Amino acid sequence: MMRIEGPAATPSAHQPETRRITIGLETIKLASGREVASVGLGLWKIDQQDTASVVRSAIECGYRHFDSASDYGNEEQTGEGLAAAISSGDVRREELWITSKLWNTYHRRQHVRPALEKSLRDLQLDYLDLYLIHFPIAQQYVPIDERYPPGWFADPDVPEPRVKADAVPIIETWRAMEDLVGAGLVREIGVCNFGCSLLRDLINQTEIQPAMLQVEMHPYLTQEKLTRFCHESDIAVTAFSPLGAQSYFQLNMAEASESLIEHSVIREIATSHGRSPAQVLLRWGVQRGTAVVPKTSNVGRLNENLAIFDFELSTDEMARISGLNRDRRFNDPGDFCESAFNTFFPIYE
Repeated sequence: MMRIEGPAATPSAHQPETRRITIGLETIKLASGREVASVGLGLWKIDQQDTASVVRSAIECGYRHFDSASDYGNEEQTGEGLAAAISSGDVRREELWITSKLWNTYHRRQHVRPALEKSLRDLQLDYLDLYLIHFPIAQQYVPIDERYPPGWFADPDVPEPRVKADAVPIIETWRAMEDLVGAGLVREIGVCNFGCSLLRDLINQTEIQPAMLQVEMHPYLTQEKLTRFCHESDIAVTAFSPLGAQSYFQLNMAEASESLIEHSVIREIATSHGRSPAQVLLRWGVQRGTAVVPKTSNVGRLNENLAIFDFELSTDEMARISGLNRDRRFNDPGDFCESAFNTFFPIYE
């Protein structure tokens, strides 16, 4: 069911020959026929004061895929960068693919559209190309005019603030997401941080199937079964944190020894191709059929991260990189919610 196009794509033994989601060299075609660039810019952890200029620079470098979220706290600045690029004629809106995400506090049906409309206002857009449920976690509602983005705490001002869950079924949130498609406010809808069981349950109830799953994915967390399930279910996959631990060092969520950039296997393969370790990691992600959304504010690295379509990893190199898997998840609410937000909140177990 999956057809992979382009000299850089090598199907696994488990992948059938044809499929509605087509993975090309530089784009992934979704089940709907729409295409998204295989390399996008992740906007998580880009400082507000830098975001607009980084977005402008990325567009000048050739980026057309931007991965944003309410919770990142920089959508207003992202919108400034997008608007400036569009108004100056650097790019047309229809050339861009803009993704955003519904935060956990807006899962009740009546809160979904207002949350989306807030993101649209901040991004200065009439529609999103893709809107994702950020986590399979429903939290107690926080009004937009009271605190935005609301973050994880129900009330950060109490002596011992905590995360407070709300009993909202995922299908209720999804029905509201489907309404957004019907209203023309979003083109595609999908989910983040879901596993096979949640995806299967959601698919069994939907009128509009998830177009995309976005999950943490890198050689230390290859998620082979989840990726295969998505490919066989006509769901495209985007890998966040495709470089592994890099985004987590300053958050004290990863050890220096866990750097994939410094791993001997990655560096050896990079040297053999005359490429950087980051390019090898991104090439591995794209070549196995996923989109990748690395974050950087550095113009040199913006260009470097896009320059991965003129070389190919061999079957042996792909296998060596995949063999580094240790099921190491850096972004896990079951860990960080307890250490940072005083609340034990596992979702993957």
